[in-house]
Amino acid sequence: MEYYSNGKLLLTGEYFVLDGAKSLAVPTTCGQDLIVDNINEPQLIWQSFTNEGECWLEAIFDLPKMRLANATFDASEDGGKDTIAEQLNKILHETRKLNPAFLNMEKGYLVKTKLDFPRNWGLGTSSTLINNIANWAKVNPYELLGNTFGGSGYDIACALHNSPILFSKRNTDIIVKEVNFNPTFADQLYFVHLNKKQNSREGIERYKKMNGNLTSEIKQISELSEAFLSCKKLSDFEKLMQEHEQIVSKTIQLKPIQVEIFSDYFGQTKSLGAWGGDFILITGNEDSQNYFNKKGFSTVIPYQKMAL
Repeated sequence: MEYYSNGKLLLTGEYFVLDGAKSLAVPTTCGQDLIVDNINEPQLIWQSFTNEGECWLEAIFDLPKMRLANATFDASEDGGKDTIAEQLNKILHETRKLNPAFLNMEKGYLVKTKLDFPRNWGLGTSSTLINNIANWAKVNPYELLGNTFGGSGYDIACALHNSPILFSKRNTDIIVKEVNFNPTFADQLYFVHLNKKQNSREGIERYKKMNGNLTSEIKQISELSEAFLSCKKLSDFEKLMQEHEQIVSKTIQLKPIQVEIFSDYFGQTKSLGAWGGDFILITGNEDSQNYFNKKGFSTVIPYQKMAL
């Protein structure tokens, strides 16, 4: 059995998507697959591979109790093998709560997951995993996400859809609308990686602490998301990016990335997701690569190569 989920990038609505704002998101051309093979031993042998084919996590669980028997892991900066393996164990146990028959028999499995993108890119290592496991276990991926990592669920929607989406969540109601977002100036849009992975849970906590009555801001962000979709001119698109940055900046009390690092850049920049890491969206041209390379940012990817 083989399962595949798309990665994700949230173009608008960062933070505010948690409180019901309409947000524009794009699934990416890279994602994660999960391959399941039967084995004779009553064990679940789990192997996770990077985009370069290196095994970064191997964990063995005894079945049907689903007890962690052994784990090897190659990157201590992520909290060590025990933390990662225990996190996977929790996901599997939460999956079984939703489907009691899941992994609840004497036969075993060899599971291999493989990312299409570097782990530090922040394109959805967790959400693609959750969606793949949910598909394998035949459970609701939004429910499984809510019981494990939490979040709005826009990343699960991207995992499931092969075109840009307008996403919103009100209480438990999730609304996903496939949209046509392919502006005439798409060849002047790029994604730049900031050389570090941002912990979105930390960013969310910061947002929640600053959270007052954001009804007006949520309405503004929703309107901006719609405006992004209908925008015909690059100059207007840049104004929308700037306006969006100002609203988020004022709410979370952090300076926009353009003010912080790229004040001399000739185009417009916009943070995506949790501020301070992962990818930003930029407007630019063939000179953009050179500008960002000189600043120490070597990963500059055209929008049309990254977005599905």
